[in-house]
Amino acid sequence: MTSTPTPGQAVAGSVLDDDVPQQLRKLSRLERRAIATKGKLSSPWASGIAIIIAILWTIPSLGLLITSFRPQEDIRRTGWWTVFTGNASFTMDNYNEALYGNSNDLSTFFVNSFVITIPAVLIPITLSLLAAYAFAWIKFPGRNFLFVAVFSLQVVPLQIALVPLLSDYVNWDINGSYWTVWLSHSIFALPLAIFLLHNFMKDIPASLVEAARVDGAGHVKIFFRVLFPLLVPAIASFGIFQFLWVWNDLLVGLTFAAPEYQPLTVKIAELAGTRGGDWYLLTAGAFIAMVVPLVVFVALQRFFVRGMLAGAVKG
Repeated sequence: MTSTPTPGQAVAGSVLDDDVPQQLRKLSRLERRAIATKGKLSSPWASGIAIIIAILWTIPSLGLLITSFRPQEDIRRTGWWTVFTGNASFTMDNYNEALYGNSNDLSTFFVNSFVITIPAVLIPITLSLLAAYAFAWIKFPGRNFLFVAVFSLQVVPLQIALVPLLSDYVNWDINGSYWTVWLSHSIFALPLAIFLLHNFMKDIPASLVEAARVDGAGHVKIFFRVLFPLLVPAIASFGIFQFLWVWNDLLVGLTFAAPEYQPLTVKIAELAGTRGGDWYLLTAGAFIAMVVPLVVFVALQRFFVRGMLAGAVKG
């Protein structure tokens, strides 16, 4: 015996049945793909593979960390994994000698790396923000051609620009100073920075900019009041990349900077000595150089993730 549904139940059932397809139709192709990918990545197999990769990736760093605290004699005789068998000894002599040794003194070059890295991050970000805004929101003749030309500069290897840049720095009488390193890092970073920030700006709804123009705002107010607060994740993402690239750079600092202005990486490369007799100090020097990038990445990680995912899923 069947019962006849009440009008309220019939209406509720029809509304729910009609809402489900309507909600599914609102999902874009990218959103459906993101949902499917999330389901695959959350599977036990994916988690297990991720754990295995993380362990394999961590083992060399763990060995480097343990070696940096071992005495010189133990490093020469046995491997780092022998500390887990017992009778292990640790010391801070490697760090003291690397930082304050008479022939090394990494503390001075540690400061040099800060002096080089901070301007080399701020200069390209400032210039690329202005250029990206112009390419995204200002119409002028040849805009598309210039943007493609700037983007194509990414494929030019920086090695082929070292000699011409060095010749120009000598002619300008600034060779060997901090300015040469700042300008070189900024030049090499600008194409990618302009490309990333331009694409991020184009994802911002044009209605926001048009509304600001209707209210009488000029380009300066639009940039600082409307766009800049929305660009913080993208700026932080590129800032992290640029900081890591400049801090870990060896080639530019070795080519353009005078010995008293060279970054930490140049001195770490010389820690082993001319005959490689002090190679055990390299582990301590490597971790001294890793501290700052690690702190920067952890501190700005939330901005980094937001900047990488911005615009990936759009309704």
